[in-house]
Amino acid sequence: MSILQKEPVSSKNSTLPKDKLSNAPSDLKDDSSQSFLHSFVQTIKDVFSDKGVLLLLLIAPIIYGFFYPWPYSTEVVNHVPVGIIDKDNSNLSRTIVRYASASPQLDTKRFLNEQDATEAIWSDDIAGYMIIPSGLEQQVLSGKAASVSVLGNGGYFLLNKNVQMGFLQAVSTVSAGVEIKKSVAQGAYSATAAASTQAVPLKIIPLYNQTEGYGAYVVPAVAILILQQTLLMSTAMLIGTWYEQRRHATSIRGWLGRITALSMFSFIIGCFYYGWTFELHHYPRGQNMLGSLLFLLLFCPTVATLGCVFGLWFRQRERSMQILIFSSLPMFFVSGYPWPAHQLPEFLQIIRWLIPTTPAINTSVQLNQMGASVAQVSTGFYALAGLWLFYFILLLLFRWRTPQSETGY
Repeated sequence: MSILQKEPVSSKNSTLPKDKLSNAPSDLKDDSSQSFLHSFVQTIKDVFSDKGVLLLLLIAPIIYGFFYPWPYSTEVVNHVPVGIIDKDNSNLSRTIVRYASASPQLDTKRFLNEQDATEAIWSDDIAGYMIIPSGLEQQVLSGKAASVSVLGNGGYFLLNKNVQMGFLQAVSTVSAGVEIKKSVAQGAYSATAAASTQAVPLKIIPLYNQTEGYGAYVVPAVAILILQQTLLMSTAMLIGTWYEQRRHATSIRGWLGRITALSMFSFIIGCFYYGWTFELHHYPRGQNMLGSLLFLLLFCPTVATLGCVFGLWFRQRERSMQILIFSSLPMFFVSGYPWPAHQLPEFLQIIRWLIPTTPAINTSVQLNQMGASVAQVSTGFYALAGLWLFYFILLLLFRWRTPQSETGY
């Protein structure tokens, strides 16, 4: 009887679909593991458990924020070593030498001949020199055309600019004094003579970078590049690690959760740059803080999505570092910030728009340093939104080509 009673139970159970009985708990588990929230939380856990990713994503940008602006702390280059060769040795030439020596831009040395000054340039003792020709004062007093020569080391454009501007200001000041004395000697009043030396006075007023400092120019732009490269490499490294562990595949909601988690870290670093680093070094900042935050909310997911694409493409943890670490400098130069974009080769003018920093650097500087409105920089926002959509489509294509049987969570 016991045998007869067990057989109906067995036949009853055999009528149920065996695949549903065995897979129902697994399906429920897969659905929950591929949700937005689960992927978001799991990504945060993986970031903090991976020392390499944590170093790139959080620690390295903070270190950059402290130490990258430090070499530019003086902002303006002053006391550039220069040489002076005075072949005239007159009152006028000595006046020029005195004004050049008083310039904060220059640190003058006297040379007896041009050969010594040239050798000093070759040995990097000076950045340029001025030659005052013999007979200069006599030519000026007789009304003849007269000039002095300034030679600079053109290989270092920043120092060369200071050499030229420092000597120019000294010679121009002395020349104006000579013109005033000539006019007074001809019977003009001193005030009238002084006004006539410059009929249209020139005033140079910087609007945004008021100190005209090099650090205030380069650091706010490079900070966006740092945000991009650290997020890009750390994301690709993390996805490569998941690929090696066969944990990379997930649903669309899962990818959005991952992108959001990774973007959150970079957004926090961006706020750190805007709110503390730029303030510490007295860079122009906060002109449109709300617009800057909106920019970060769009920029960070765009870069994180591209990092996910690279991670699926490279498929190895180390390959992302090997390839992406060399891309920083080319990306900065094609962005249009250090060199006018319309002067780039036509090929680079096209492909540069595939890189997030191309619209991002100028948009960030215009919002945070110059105070532009969101409407005025809307082109940058549209470009970033288009790039995010393009990257996400690429991500879906890579996901479609990835075997779904490798899904881990």
